[in-house]
Amino acid sequence: MLEDEKLCTGCNACGDACPRQAIIFETDIEGFWYPEIDEARCNNCGLCKKTCPIVNIENLKKNDLEKPICYAAINKNLEIRFDSTSGGFFSALAEKMYRNGGYVGGAIYNEDFSATHFISNDKQDLIKLRSSKYLQSGAIGFYSKVKVLLENGQNVLVCGTPCQMAALRMFLDKNYENLLIVDFICAGVASPKAHRKYFDALEDKYNSKVIYFKAKNKEMGWRNLTKKSIFANGKSYYGIKGQDLYSRAYHSHKINRQSCYNCKFKGFPRIADISMGDYWGVEKAAPELDDNIGTSAVIINNQKGKMFFEAIQAKLKTKETSLESMLEGNQALLKSRELPIYDRKEFFEDMDNVNFFELAEKHFPLPKESKKTMLRRWLGYAKMFRDFTQLKMVPMWQFFKLNFFTKGIKSNWKKGYLIYPTPYSIFEIAKDSSITLNGNIRFGLKGRFKKSKLESRLAVDKGGRLIINGDMRFGYGCNIEVHENAELIFGGGGGNTALVLICGEKIHMGANTYYGRDVSIRDVNTHIIAQQGYKPTNPVFIGDNVWLCSNCAVMPGVKIGDGVIIGAHSVVMSPIPPRCLVSGHPAKVIDDNISWKH
Repeated sequence: MLEDEKLCTGCNACGDACPRQAIIFETDIEGFWYPEIDEARCNNCGLCKKTCPIVNIENLKKNDLEKPICYAAINKNLEIRFDSTSGGFFSALAEKMYRNGGYVGGAIYNEDFSATHFISNDKQDLIKLRSSKYLQSGAIGFYSKVKVLLENGQNVLVCGTPCQMAALRMFLDKNYENLLIVDFICAGVASPKAHRKYFDALEDKYNSKVIYFKAKNKEMGWRNLTKKSIFANGKSYYGIKGQDLYSRAYHSHKINRQSCYNCKFKGFPRIADISMGDYWGVEKAAPELDDNIGTSAVIINNQKGKMFFEAIQAKLKTKETSLESMLEGNQALLKSRELPIYDRKEFFEDMDNVNFFELAEKHFPLPKESKKTMLRRWLGYAKMFRDFTQLKMVPMWQFFKLNFFTKGIKSNWKKGYLIYPTPYSIFEIAKDSSITLNGNIRFGLKGRFKKSKLESRLAVDKGGRLIINGDMRFGYGCNIEVHENAELIFGGGGGNTALVLICGEKIHMGANTYYGRDVSIRDVNTHIIAQQGYKPTNPVFIGDNVWLCSNCAVMPGVKIGDGVIIGAHSVVMSPIPPRCLVSGHPAKVIDDNISWKH
């Protein structure tokens, strides 16, 4: 075993190498496993040291290309790319291997969202293998399975961290022509314990079990690094970078394995046949392959990798780039994570004793805004004021009147939570009404026709409540009415021109909800129908991340689940389950389990 435990990567290869099963793995307080030797079983054969990638690092760092060949790549299949961490390159590799009757191995989630290395020749398993997992995966027994398959003449593709793939090379102890090894650009493996504590906190908050998780969901764009969780109760959670708890923990560098602060697998030559990852900086290197849905960085390290890449290139859109352009946005290829200054023992003890939300407040709080960022933000507010009001007298007066001199409007100028009116905006705000701004309102946003005089109208009657829980954009020509004692809630989002929204009792629109042209939403009818049980008002609830396409109508009493797309010209008259596409009059489900990007 290693003299310094901090160098151990937890690859598990020594356990597979031991012929007497004398090595077991004990998990410490941090959630990482380390090898322990049963001295009664050990015969001092030395196979564990012979297999260890750290002990043998100098013999491992070699490959047959003088300089790697680099590409930006995206999968031509948009659905695959959308479901992938980067550009869908791994899926193209895996599909080629499956077509050849081969096996594909990599990390998958277990039922509790821990991760394990797994291998099969069933193409259906690609959905589980696709996408990075962002925690350390257990690999006990995996290396032995790979060797058996190779010795039996099976074609095998294996993907893992650089240390795991180096361990595989040492375990196999020879080159196999029927094996393709792929590693990824690794910024460090995170504690499985921290990962589970994060889920515990989310499940407590939503009072429901997580049944689906994607570490890098694309619905808000690739660059937002959004973590998406779906709960058994149908609710969804979207955590964007800088705000999500696990994202903050991971980027604080505090939950990494100790070996990651002194990683021996950085730099070149790479040990794998092919390396891959996110192509940060693709907007400069290959802008034609950048639409914020993800682009893969592909590094070909040897002739075998080059041959396999050429065999799948028809499934991809690619552009050869320089290694230098790739390194600019991927310093993790060269450098280990810096060890933060903190009490590591106290940190992991606190993880046992407090909720993950409390842990975040103490150990990785939201960063304080720098003066430079604050100045940039205020310049942005000034630009919005100029662009929206067009520096015309009426909208400038409306801006100051609404935000600073109207008693019922609770704005927050320090955070930019203000109403930004455009020319030809009309506001009728009753004295006894209230508007609460936990985000800004950009009202009457002009689209193509900047000089249009089409009115945009907002009325909040006596006792009416308008609550904005995220930035909202209202296109010009909209008509929004909150009737007496009614409540209208927006979670953030917005859309196109001519929205008609009539709230007579309660309408709740969730976060990141968007609408197309001429959408109509109402919870009230102004006429009385002589029918048993008829109600003139019936609340409407629209979930998070919903897309209401052009000319659709949402009728009183409707409840729409998270992630739904309402097709153009549809009329929604009954409840819609989460994450489905509906169309028609009345609207009916035509597809389910969908995702979409803003």
